[in-house]
Amino acid sequence: MLVGPVTGGVPAGTPFFVTEGDDMPKPFMTYDQQLQKMRDKHLIISDEDGAKETLRRIGYFSLVSGYKDLFKNPTTRDYRDGTTFQDIVALYQFDESLRELTLRHLLHVEQHLRSALSFAFCDKFGDSQKAYTDSNNYDIGKPKNKAEIQRLINKYLLPLLTLKTDHPYIEHHKRAHQNVPLWVLVNALTFGTLSKMYSLSKPQIQSAISQEFAAINEKQLGQILKVLTAFRNVCAHGERLFSYRCARHEIPDLPLHKKLTIPRKGSQYICGKRDYFSVVLSFRYLLPNDEFLAYKGHLSQLLARAIKRNQQISEAELLEIMGLPSNWKRITAYKKA
Repeated sequence: MLVGPVTGGVPAGTPFFVTEGDDMPKPFMTYDQQLQKMRDKHLIISDEDGAKETLRRIGYFSLVSGYKDLFKNPTTRDYRDGTTFQDIVALYQFDESLRELTLRHLLHVEQHLRSALSFAFCDKFGDSQKAYTDSNNYDIGKPKNKAEIQRLINKYLLPLLTLKTDHPYIEHHKRAHQNVPLWVLVNALTFGTLSKMYSLSKPQIQSAISQEFAAINEKQLGQILKVLTAFRNVCAHGERLFSYRCARHEIPDLPLHKKLTIPRKGSQYICGKRDYFSVVLSFRYLLPNDEFLAYKGHLSQLLARAIKRNQQISEAELLEIMGLPSNWKRITAYKKA
């Protein structure tokens, strides 16, 4: 029995639809048994050897358990009439391509953040490693920040200075200069650590960094970075992206939400806050215009190809799951501010 679509925060890898019995232990199955289980649910498998090879390379859980629910009849829980194994594979491949596209541009945002953060911090406090390991150089005036600042320094920054690392540039600066400037160390920090370092920085540092990105302020950038960190982890770990919802954070209400006339439920926009469309909106603010246009074009191509290759899923259905409004392409028709 279908319980319903998941519309709130969804951890990475969670099926988009939650079904009764999904928490029951699943027994090990041979490839023949896996194919028979799908056939028992009325899935069409025309190339048995090809299907087995796909299952060997991807795995039943990652492929079928991760992507099957869009193809199920909500009443019988069997596959809809005419659904093929290749339909599931096509959706998986779309999501794989979506991860690759998204991660490529997330890495560009990440690199820009590295550069802006290290420049702003060193410009204010100098390039001694003592500067970024001194809690007084962060926004320690907020009581709630004190423990987080110490955790940032002790768990993520100091170990790179005191322990042997796999980063030649860090080891070189240790040996040659007995000092690792932030503009060197920052290259070894994860997106999550960069986001945390930004959130704990003094207001003047945050202001200098946010000025690198047009039409957003310090607070808005901090909120966006938290959401992008979650989506970057999904991409990097090969988990399902197109239906992902960030569970703990959401991007702020932005002028483009209003200009695109995104509908609300009460005071809350119903899309573009923690779904894939929130990534599209974030990229609109954080990527250079020419790069965003290229990204938008590639995304449009991926969507068109996914619909063409899969007759079981309509364009409207796929857009809704991703949180993309029907007019999402007009995102470049309006000014960001």
